Formats: sequence, structure tokens, C-alpha cells
Amino acid sequence: METFIRRDKYIESLIKYKGNGRVKIITGIRRAGKSFLLKELYRFYLLSTGVPSSHILIISLEDIANSNLYNPLELDRHIRGLIEDEDPYYVVIDEIQKVIAIKNPIFTGGKIVKALKDEEDKITYVDVALGLMQLPNVDLYITGSNSRFLSKDIVTDFRDRGDEIHVMPLSFSEYYDSRGGDENEAYEEYSLYGGMPRTLFLERPADKEGYLERLYSLTYSKDVLERRKFKNGALLDTLTEVLSSSTGSLINVNSISNTFRSSGNRNVSTSVLDGYLEALEDAYIVKKVARFDIRGRKRIGSLYKYYWSDLGIRNSRLNFLHMDKGHVMENIIYNELLYRGYSVEIGVIETFYKEGATTKRKTYETDFVIRRGDKYYYIQSAYDIPNEEKYLQETRSLNLIKDSFKKIIITRNKGPLRRDEHGILTIGVTDFLLDPDSLDL
Repeated sequence: METFIRRDKYIESLIKYKGNGRVKIITGIRRAGKSFLLKELYRFYLLSTGVPSSHILIISLEDIANSNLYNPLELDRHIRGLIEDEDPYYVVIDEIQKVIAIKNPIFTGGKIVKALKDEEDKITYVDVALGLMQLPNVDLYITGSNSRFLSKDIVTDFRDRGDEIHVMPLSFSEYYDSRGGDENEAYEEYSLYGGMPRTLFLERPADKEGYLERLYSLTYSKDVLERRKFKNGALLDTLTEVLSSSTGSLINVNSISNTFRSSGNRNVSTSVLDGYLEALEDAYIVKKVARFDIRGRKRIGSLYKYYWSDLGIRNSRLNFLHMDKGHVMENIIYNELLYRGYSVEIGVIETFYKEGATTKRKTYETDFVIRRGDKYYYIQSAYDIPNEEKYLQETRSLNLIKDSFKKIIITRNKGPLRRDEHGILTIGVTDFLLDPDSLDL
């Protein structure tokens, strides 16, 4: 196994945005490797291009020695004091959310006073970042990991002066590049323990499971509860168990509420559940995916699917007992498509048929309709296709789509590519995941 994990995709994004005069905002679920990306991998890249180490300023606010820098004015003063010439400086502020908001000292007689949440005339880390960007030789990168910074709306705070680089848990190709060995064994392990980088360096299954269970209970659960000031941790725990059991299934807040009632829990209002679901999305723990009318080229509301950003966290909510390998594979494919930069929705296509004198309607689903620019792909996830009957079932919705965009079936079984008389490609999941060009084979 490699002693470190390569994250080439994100390094390429950082290089693309380098020196563009905007704040680089590194977001993503906690423990996905944001800090390591900047403090180790990107620093190594900068050094390799000839940037002197004195011009790579990494300020970690987790270090107690830097606690005075929680004051935004002190942080700004400290960084400016390290800039000694006109050559480019690459400034990384890690865990920037630790910087407190203070009242503007001109209104407090020069005293440092912590500002209230909704108070005006306050100075925050956003002001520090935007101020540093006024210096022509500063290239700024920030990351953080509390519930506020994790929120997907953080980029708006920078008033269109920031570029977001969203770091996901390890893709299967990143995981396999580091792990090596048998592809099928690696896939089964990844399906169970997910892509949190630390799991690769834990050898015993019990250690991996314990780490993932603690990650949910001590980190993610607290992030969600703190962000919205929720008090009901038991409700959140039950909700995440429901979402784990429903991975890849069409649900909505009403059906979740009904599940609560049928399992003996007290009635929970849909508005309360909506708030908890939004908080889980804000923290990048789950993603809600809408349905898409393929013929009408428009979204359809009311029913959604929820996928997990990391399967290890999902499986920890089920005590690693209920794998449901078909839906787990579907979740892995979904994450891979996001990793490759596609927008992803659930495809729906309707057909009409006569039954006597009555016209009836039947709806078929295609697991994923993905798009980048004006190009679409249609993807069906089918864990196993043991016979021709199953193959016809899986291709039925794809054959109803009459445009010329590519149609793909992804199966668990590894084997030669197959293309039928309608041009539908069948590919094994590990071949799909390990080949970055697999959509265009």
C-alpha cells in the first residue's frame, strides 16, 4: 500500500485556479482529506515548481500556539507581517472557522468584543480573506470543518470572489491506486468501508468499523445538530438509519414520516424532518437527487432518492449488517459520476398502451441521466443479469429513449464489453470505475 494517497484530480483543480485573484475555498465532508490536500500534497507540488518554502505560508488554527489568531485583526496582521517581498506568496489558512466574529473596534473604543450572530458592523474571517486578496502577490486557500463552514452556502459569503473545490471521500480509483491487490477484493472492501482515507491505514475490520461509527456519532451527528441548533439527537439517528435502509429507493418526506409512525416512533412533522434532511445535505453527508422527465427534459418533484457521500458512514448506521449490494453499487456509481463532474438525476420515461378501450400509462425508470454541457448519457445499474429475461427488463427503459445519446448498463460482474443491436453497452463496475474514459468506450 502507498504511504500516502494521491488526489490528482484535486491537485489539478488547485493548479487551474492558482494565481487567479480569487479565494480558493476547499469544502467537503469532514475527514475526506481537505487539510492533507493543501498542507502536504499541494505544498509538495509548489515546492517542486521552485516556490521557496518561505513563500508557502500554512497557518493551522488547530495549533494552540496560534490561538491568538482567532482574532481576525491579529490573523490579518500576522499574515501581512510574513510577506516580506513582492514575489508570490501562497497562503493556506486551515480551520479558518475558528476565527471569531468581533465588533468593529472603532465602535467599542478599541476593545475587542465578540460580535453577536446577527450583529452588523462586525469583522469576520470573510473580511480577512477578502482583504488579503487585495494584495497582488497573495494567493489564498482556506479550509474549515465545523458545521458553519461545511454548509454548502459558504461560497456565497465571499460575494463571487471565491472558487469552490469540493473534496469527496476517495473514489474507487483513488482507493485502489493506494491499496492495490485484487480488484474484486478491493471493491468488496470499498463497498463495506467506503472511501474515508483513514480506513485504508486501519488493518482490522473491527478498527475500521469502530472508526466509522465514532466518525458519525462524535463528528457528523454533532455538526448537523450544531448547525441548526437541533436538540433531538435520537431523531437524527433514526432518520439516518431510515435513509441508510432506503438508499436508492424513491422516497419523500411524507413516506419518511410514515416510516417513523409504522416503526412505533411518535409522529414527527414533515417540516421538522425537512429541516433535518436539509442539514444532512448542508454537511455533505447525503445528497438528494430529483427525477428527470427524459422526454420533457424537465425535473419532476415529489419523489427523490438519497445517496450517501460515503458508504462506510452509511453502513455504520446499519451496524455493517444490511449491505443490499445492488443499491450500494448504485450509490458507488452515483458518487463516481459526481466525482467526474457530471450533473446527475433519476431518469423517468412514460409510455402509453391500450387495454381494451382504455389508454393506460406506465412509467419506467432509468437509474441515472447524466449531463455535462449539452451531452447526455443514460445509465442503468444492474448488480446481476443472470439471464436474458433480466437483461430485457434492464434495457426496457433504455430502449424507450429514442435520442442518440449513449446508453450504458453497469453490472457487478467483470467481463468483456458487450454492445447489443441497439447500441447499449454493458460494462463491469470495476472496469467502469477504474477507467476514466469508460463512458466513451
